[in-house]
Amino acid sequence: MSKNKRKAVGTRVADGLGLAYVGAVYVFLVLPIAVIVMMSLNAGEFLTFPPQGISLRWFGALFANEAFMRAIGTSLKVAAIATVCSTLIGVAGALYVVRHATRLREWLRMMLMLPLMLPEILTAIALLFFLYASGIGTRTMFGLLVGHVLVTLPYVFTNVASSLYNQDASLEQAARSLGASPWRAFVRVTLPLIKPGIITGALFAFVISFDLFNMSLLLKGIGMTTLPLQLFDYLRWDFDPTAAAVSTLSIVLTLIAVVWVDRTVGLRTLRFG
Repeated sequence: MSKNKRKAVGTRVADGLGLAYVGAVYVFLVLPIAVIVMMSLNAGEFLTFPPQGISLRWFGALFANEAFMRAIGTSLKVAAIATVCSTLIGVAGALYVVRHATRLREWLRMMLMLPLMLPEILTAIALLFFLYASGIGTRTMFGLLVGHVLVTLPYVFTNVASSLYNQDASLEQAARSLGASPWRAFVRVTLPLIKPGIITGALFAFVISFDLFNMSLLLKGIGMTTLPLQLFDYLRWDFDPTAAAVSTLSIVLTLIAVVWVDRTVGLRTLRFG
């Protein structure tokens, strides 16, 4: 066998092994989701796999469960408010770090990314101590919102900062030289260019806030329960497919958000570097 043939065979083998590895990773990631969806359609009385027939009865039980519906409403409300707050702070922070910070740039970047580097449970405990030491406590939703904003802020900052680094700053300078005010130049030039980064950062913030467990467990107000906490509490006493229906609903909400981003700005625009 000639050298070129051996090289071609080696290339095909390497390509085959690479495809097999990628396929195995996808199966590893997608298979648990597929199993959960199938379990939510189980016609049996218990959370088992394979399902004992196909039925939508457990989705009906989910929507008839007042505790779950209240928890879904709370999670949506907290996630929406946290997303708005983290987006506003993240965009402002990214603009300052990328465009204006000089000596403190790396220090500010590290501080904004710190909640992502620390374990969530440690951040939640530290924030809990601070809330009680300052007299605020957990009587209201304030502490819970602060915790969710802290966790989701790095995702918005990272995406917006990446968009700003990839943007040509001379475009905004050209608008300023033509008489546009700083605010008008930002709204008409910079904002449309970084819109994909803002949208994907807000999407990350919403999805992560919706599924936060440790932060919600320690900082939730009296009588307040988010969906992950309600699901955990439910599984301690019941083991029917209602829990799988809740998980499937979360998966569907995430897919809707991804499809909306794809239809709005296109997933191909959400690239980094």
